[in-house]
Amino acid sequence: MLRNVLSAKCSGIQAVPVNVEVNISSGLGIHLVGLADAAVKESLLRTVTALQSMGFKIPGRKIVINLAPADMHKKGSGYDLPIALGIIASSGQGEFPGIEKYVIMGELGLDASVRDVPGALPIAALAKDLGLGCILPSGSASEAVEYDGCDIYGVDTLADVLRILEEREDCGGLLARNRFKKPSGIDSCQGDVMDFAEIFGQSGAKRGLEIAAAGGHNVIMIGPPGSGKSSLAKAVAGILPPMTTEEAVETSKIYSVAGKGASRTGLIRRRPFRSPHYSSSLNAIIGGGSENIMPGEISLAHNGVLFLDELCEAPKRVIEALRAPMEDRKVTISRLKNKVEYPADFMLIAASNPCPCGYYGDGDRCSCSPGRRLAYLSKLSGPLMDRIDIQLWLSPVDASSLIGRRREEASAEVAARVSRARKIQETRFRGTDIHSNAGMSGRMIEEFCHIDGRSAAFLEKLMTRDGLSARACTRILKVTRTIADLDGKRDIALSHISEAVRYRFLDRKPPVL
Repeated sequence: MLRNVLSAKCSGIQAVPVNVEVNISSGLGIHLVGLADAAVKESLLRTVTALQSMGFKIPGRKIVINLAPADMHKKGSGYDLPIALGIIASSGQGEFPGIEKYVIMGELGLDASVRDVPGALPIAALAKDLGLGCILPSGSASEAVEYDGCDIYGVDTLADVLRILEEREDCGGLLARNRFKKPSGIDSCQGDVMDFAEIFGQSGAKRGLEIAAAGGHNVIMIGPPGSGKSSLAKAVAGILPPMTTEEAVETSKIYSVAGKGASRTGLIRRRPFRSPHYSSSLNAIIGGGSENIMPGEISLAHNGVLFLDELCEAPKRVIEALRAPMEDRKVTISRLKNKVEYPADFMLIAASNPCPCGYYGDGDRCSCSPGRRLAYLSKLSGPLMDRIDIQLWLSPVDASSLIGRRREEASAEVAARVSRARKIQETRFRGTDIHSNAGMSGRMIEEFCHIDGRSAAFLEKLMTRDGLSARACTRILKVTRTIADLDGKRDIALSHISEAVRYRFLDRKPPVL
């Protein structure tokens, strides 16, 4: 007898259907086909043992298990549950009238318990698109507790699955929305992040980071050790607005696929803050793998912040690999047998010392020659710097700022201004996939960043004098639009352009340090 059970495979943050076909006929042996990896092939031993622990018999005949489509690689242990159900149904040891109504995934333990699998959110989205329900392990189902549109069951054992599929009793208590409590509100405040009020001095850098947070702009901070670069970067997480539901779903899908889902807390609402070490490999930053292509740090930072400290110490190959994702806001990873696309709409905050010894600008402590300083910063190529909207120089903090302890503006006050600017942008870009000024296309810049003749002449003069590229000019216009939004102005003024240009000091020939 032939029985079909619908399961799924994640490709990027999208799930595609996989049909588990089980047929029992004359002959001997259990045969698994359909380009399965080692974890899937090992499922046969787990599945057989789990079925025997529940009293089911394994037919002494030929069992053929096909994972269709057969030309697509299958990986992971999530096919255990559909394979077990297929064997039970095909051998006539159970009647499951509801088996065609669900997408089913789960790993089986030897005692027939069901363990979590990655990719719950994309699988739930696939079930919704197909008009079906979804049966997942409890921990995986809890990730999708806020996901509306289909019935998602969270199960702990194979017996729970059989109860649902037999449809002899009410199994509403296994529904994720009944088992797990939805969060009461959006967690917009991260209590473990640094507050701007705790950072003394650096008012210019704080202003630049406020603009960056308001428009989603990329930032680089250059300054000697102890000037507050890392502290300021960490404080940015406290002034960013909470994610919208659309952003939260997309970010949660990435973490779900990576096996880092917010178990039992629903969607991820806090904007991610990722801070990989500068020695991280290219695959760790961009994403990669052979057949199992996993998201990297730039995708895990989607809709949030990617903080790269000591940027000039990172391998040049890794630094240059950021160029395309920063422009396209996505990354496509190609391998011989596979190609996957992940979102990568992150706000880059980079930090670097100004020279090899690190102390240029801190009195006479620097021992580097001008040539060494320029060579050090030249590791950051022109195309990369063109994609960084705001460049900040941090001088050592004045002793009077530390001793005097004057009141510094708290993150909550800055966050309120940032939130108001973001709401303006939400209205401006409604109906598009753009969420902030940093993501504007050329057509949008022309529409929303109109400047008068006087301002245009001023900007043209600066471009000619400083040798700015066309991309640098568009970045200036985007920052200008954000500054005007922070001021609550509909029209861009000359003062807004003047401030935006000051954040491009590294573009000048030679750079002004």
